[in-house]
Amino acid sequence: MKHSCLGKRTKETIKRLNIMFKKKYVLASMMLLAGLCVQAGGKKELHILSANDMHAAIECMPRVGFVADSLRALYPNLLVLSAGDNRSGEPLNDMYEIPAYPMVALMNIIGFNATTLGNHEFDSGQEGLAKLVSMSAFPTLCANVQPDAKWNMHVKPYQVFDCGGIKVGIVGAVALGAMGIPESHPKNTVDIKFTDPLETLQQYQFLRKECDVVLFLSHLGFESDVKVSKDLPWVDIIVGGHSHTQLKGGEMHNGLFITQNKNRLACVTHTTLTLEDGKVVDRQAENIAIRGGKNENKVVRALVDYFSQNPAFYRVLAQVDTPFECYEELGNMMCDAYVQEGHADLSFQNPGGVRYETKPVGGFTVADALRLDPFQNEAIELQLTGKELIDMMKKCYDNDNQGFPYVGGMKVDYTVDPATKALTKVVLYGEDGKKLNLKKTYKVITNSYTVAISTTNRKDPGKGIGKITAQLVMDYLEHQGHVSYQGSRRIFRH
Repeated sequence: MKHSCLGKRTKETIKRLNIMFKKKYVLASMMLLAGLCVQAGGKKELHILSANDMHAAIECMPRVGFVADSLRALYPNLLVLSAGDNRSGEPLNDMYEIPAYPMVALMNIIGFNATTLGNHEFDSGQEGLAKLVSMSAFPTLCANVQPDAKWNMHVKPYQVFDCGGIKVGIVGAVALGAMGIPESHPKNTVDIKFTDPLETLQQYQFLRKECDVVLFLSHLGFESDVKVSKDLPWVDIIVGGHSHTQLKGGEMHNGLFITQNKNRLACVTHTTLTLEDGKVVDRQAENIAIRGGKNENKVVRALVDYFSQNPAFYRVLAQVDTPFECYEELGNMMCDAYVQEGHADLSFQNPGGVRYETKPVGGFTVADALRLDPFQNEAIELQLTGKELIDMMKKCYDNDNQGFPYVGGMKVDYTVDPATKALTKVVLYGEDGKKLNLKKTYKVITNSYTVAISTTNRKDPGKGIGKITAQLVMDYLEHQGHVSYQGSRRIFRH
């Protein structure tokens, strides 16, 4: 699906907007170089506004723009940062003519100063990501990513801002999953080298000697940030993302100040670092609510309205009769869609591919379906024995943050070792309550990402059916007319 207002007019508008954004960035850069500090009583303050895991919540960006403007009125040299995953979650952004361009445009006009790469930045593919980086009026900082030169991807490991006598060094890094790459489709990371985040960061200790403030812009997740903090005594603050952890302002761990917020712009963080004699002597942070706020930047609102001009996204596919109250209920609905629309016996879905947790009673729209499954993964048909299916589900569990897949056409009992969280037993049951035959062959539908992360010795590598899984979900909803999955449970942990 593409944006409805495309063609020559859109391309000309994008060109004009890019020129405007670049002019705005020059002015912002001049302000930044004028100094990132205010002086009071011999002390200096650095003010930071940070967001993480925005996931294309473009409806919130006018409010972010207002907050940034308000803080700049008080602190003209405000530093605005993103800890990654700026895209993937809103079809108006992710399925635009240039995928994910709207978020780049909105971040440009708001005046972001830097971002790191989240794993979902790779959802654009290598060429798409390179294009987005080139369109950004701010640097993309990620030290443990080394793209092949053929991609022309201008990602930098770090940048030093010399700000009115205060030097601020910012270095970025992205988390690597069990496969040694960021958690995106493996095809999107071909010919990009990834290195261990902590080992790579240690190469930038020289920033401590060069800078008054060293900031790690992290897409590792809160637990990982806490873990690595003991090995980063040369860093002053971690602005984090990836785990969607809502902190109350910030927390101190091993002498390091760490901030992070819930995903999709529930709030942002305003951090104040106080420096004396070139050293950080105090750290304070507060959360600022974004969702529910009334004041907006009118220019950003106008741009959001422009990007939102596609009525096709708001078409109602079905009515939700009882609310969806957890990920499994939505995952079960997706798996039923794969079975029915793919004419399959069974199906399964990696849990990380179910992108929101609840859905109230009311209309289920095209946009709702695309937000639920935004990755445009192809539906894959496999002929699997019961044993081969279990092997694939085990591998999916291992490579998708140890979350057991959601299923269709069956139920599952599984056992996990409490110490290692490793799967020790998996038993599959048909809808009739009988165990599935481990030697019998079943027609199974899943998505292309799940196939890519679930490599096993199965005989059938799988074949695409010519539709993305989100289309199967939309077809299923239209054919059902009404859906109710409240209380639906199919996977049971022991």
